[in-house]
Amino acid sequence: MTTALLTHPDCIDHVNPDGHPEQVARLHYVLKALEGKDLLRLDAPMGEDAHILMTHPQDYLDRIKSSGPEDGFVQMDADTFMSPGSLTAAYRAVGGAVKAVDMVLGGEVENAFVATRPPGHHAETASPMGFCLFGNVAIAAKRALDHHGLSRVAIVDFDVHHGNGTEDLVKNDPRIRFVSTHQMPLYPGTGAPQETGPHGTITNIALSTGTDGDLYRKILANRIIPILRDFQPELLILSAGFDAHVEDPLAGIELSTEDFGWITAQLAQAAADLCGGKIVSCLEGGYNLDALAASAALHVDELIAAGAG
Repeated sequence: MTTALLTHPDCIDHVNPDGHPEQVARLHYVLKALEGKDLLRLDAPMGEDAHILMTHPQDYLDRIKSSGPEDGFVQMDADTFMSPGSLTAAYRAVGGAVKAVDMVLGGEVENAFVATRPPGHHAETASPMGFCLFGNVAIAAKRALDHHGLSRVAIVDFDVHHGNGTEDLVKNDPRIRFVSTHQMPLYPGTGAPQETGPHGTITNIALSTGTDGDLYRKILANRIIPILRDFQPELLILSAGFDAHVEDPLAGIELSTEDFGWITAQLAQAAADLCGGKIVSCLEGGYNLDALAASAALHVDELIAAGAG
């Protein structure tokens, strides 16, 4: 079967202040690296308010909708900004994640990569954070459960920062298993291993500065894959952040581009064994442009290989 790529030019119109690490060029570099690959390329549709309200309350949605400026920037928190194009871009990110779930669960494609921005895994129930406005992967999981009738969805977040927003949005739903690997201590300061959620469905794996690919591979094989096997998900969603790369300026984990390919291949094999290969991957972080592009390209190569296998 096919791998879908969902993106949209509107995501270029989300602009942060000069010098901000979550810059427009991130998406340019990723999409350039994916040119020529065997992908079903689709425009990410606009998300709907109903999609966002699966995880965020109405008053929060109203706040975000009313905050977009006509020009310049509005600062939502210490490092999260909205520009005139941000709201539309955020709706495209939500819509892309929802459409990817619909396509994968509808049997149209084997798996999908959603290359949109702003990212989502730091957005909490009622708080924009860490460059994020809406919890895209949590919304995707709720779509799979509540619209498609799945019983179990797993989310694996390999961004170097803890997916605090995703955890906040899914921790009360026992149908969702959330696993996050992240450097600690590091922004946002959450994700301690003892944080397991009210249903024991949260696994936070804290990585020390300097963790390399050999150690990460052992963690994936000996901890993450067994968790997935035990949970038996019907869909695997990935928060695909590439800022654990050794060349990334915002953190101190030392994964190589090839490590991200191996991680993807192993997770794809687990998905093949557990849920018919059904994977939805959503772009999160990655702030060295060349490392981001190379890692995302290899990530997608492995999704394509899994879909063709």
